[in-house]
Amino acid sequence: MKIEYFHASKYGNGAKVAEEFKNQMAAKGVTVNVHHVKDVRPKEVAPADLYLFSSPGRFGKPIGDMRGFLKKANLPSGTKYAVLVTELAPEPEKAIRIPTTEEELGKCQHVIPVINEMLQKKGLVKIGEGKIFVTGLKGPLEVNWHKEVEAFASRIPISP
Repeated sequence: MKIEYFHASKYGNGAKVAEEFKNQMAAKGVTVNVHHVKDVRPKEVAPADLYLFSSPGRFGKPIGDMRGFLKKANLPSGTKYAVLVTELAPEPEKAIRIPTTEEELGKCQHVIPVINEMLQKKGLVKIGEGKIFVTGLKGPLEVNWHKEVEAFASRIPISP
């Protein structure tokens, strides 16, 4: 199986996640080629069994480099894809110590839904999605981020 992994890491967090995913999949005998979206022409994407897209959020959406890449990407209908994003970790309400709910997060974090919408309009088929949290605007990644990547990798079917 061959996976092409495209990330739009701005501060290096997404690049770390991509390398960890690559290592996790290599242990299973799966080839993962990692690319920053700035280094690849979207109309010349290499063929693969699965494409994985990763972007940090900017005002709740994928950053511009990723949106531009996805708009121009030349991938055939029916192509399988997955999404693994980096997002700012939710903070409990400081004044009353109530954790942020998924519903509240959904109002401000649209990275995964925007990527899904862009790819599904092209006829691509989603096989998985996940998120890795960062603890500040520029990072670092959450404490157990390796385990989160491992859990995501375990959900990816490894046969073409």
